[in-house]
Amino acid sequence: MQAVTIVFGAFDRHNFGDLLFAQVAAALLRPRRLLYAGLADVDLRPVGGKRVQRLSDVLARVGRHGGALIHAGGELLTCSAWEAAVMLLPPPQAAPLASRLDHDLRGRAAWAHDRLRSSDLAPYLAAPAGLRVLHVAIGGVGLTQCDAAMQREVLDKLRQASAVSVRDRITHALLGRAGIASRLMPDPAALTARLLDRRVRRHAHGSALSALRRRFPRGYLAVQFSADFGDDVTLDALARTLDQAARETGCGIVFFRAGAAYWHDDIDCYRRLIRRLRTPAAMLHSLNLWDICALIAGARCYLGSSLHGRIVAMAYALPRLNLGLPGQEGVPSKQSAYAATWDMPAMPGVLPVHALPEGLMRAMGTDTQARRELADRLAACCLAGYLQALGSTRGANSQRP
Repeated sequence: MQAVTIVFGAFDRHNFGDLLFAQVAAALLRPRRLLYAGLADVDLRPVGGKRVQRLSDVLARVGRHGGALIHAGGELLTCSAWEAAVMLLPPPQAAPLASRLDHDLRGRAAWAHDRLRSSDLAPYLAAPAGLRVLHVAIGGVGLTQCDAAMQREVLDKLRQASAVSVRDRITHALLGRAGIASRLMPDPAALTARLLDRRVRRHAHGSALSALRRRFPRGYLAVQFSADFGDDVTLDALARTLDQAARETGCGIVFFRAGAAYWHDDIDCYRRLIRRLRTPAAMLHSLNLWDICALIAGARCYLGSSLHGRIVAMAYALPRLNLGLPGQEGVPSKQSAYAATWDMPAMPGVLPVHALPEGLMRAMGTDTQARRELADRLAACCLAGYLQALGSTRGANSQRP
């Protein structure tokens, strides 16, 4: 049997960035024989994802034939078995379970390990024998807040890898202190415009996006936020600031969900916010990866809690800023870490809700050419880093991407 390349990640659930990782890998790794693996057997092609197989099943079939396993990106170092298993459930099933086991640590661990058929504490990190294992632009900003056993497992798995690259300076420094060499490279989604633009543009001409452009001829702000922002006080503040931002920019507001998995974006929160707004607003109901990319690419500015909303906006040289949770000002996050590592100094990073109008005007006032040059540099840097990592797999698979 021909050696295969296993692309492994959290694209077994609906999350914008993770779905993008699989598509970037597909574009870069042609014509290799690829298998997409996660923690569950699921087909996300209807929303622009991949047909994903359970990693243990893939390894049982093809692991002995050599090849490579590529961790395709994401905040993998800090995703626990409990979090991973719950996010694989449909939200109506996940909500009561999460509530019931919220304070039962032993019960959570037992349920998660049974659900995932694994005792791993960090299940989205793999270290199978007989394969070259690569980690591409992964993140772990909050690893020091994880329990000690999980931290040890994460570091042990990384030490077994053939190559490790990370996407932010915090993770880079953390691994350096643990004696693990890693390269710093931009997130794979930095390649969206360079590698995937043709498909994105096709979706931009679809009926949903065309209708939004007609409705907002002066442009729109692409806005997204996770369920963490769904309390009434925060929604009231968001409504006030978005109304002000719309008045000052002349833009409409278009909301979208960057993730439908549990603990991601809740459609009910968007409905409650829209009822509070005085400015014209619309909701992109599609969860299709390519529709979301097209919405961001066509926006005047991206504003939201999603890191990958920001990174895709960066790839298209658009103004961008991230929402910060109330009370979390100054707390390191993957969004702030990435912005501090890669974005231009003039571009706002993570801002509290009350600072959004001023931050939005600052973002939209940044130099267009400087944004374009940065997008090109990051794409080139990401491509070079990805290809350099792939160089360590050629002993297992001689086909070039």
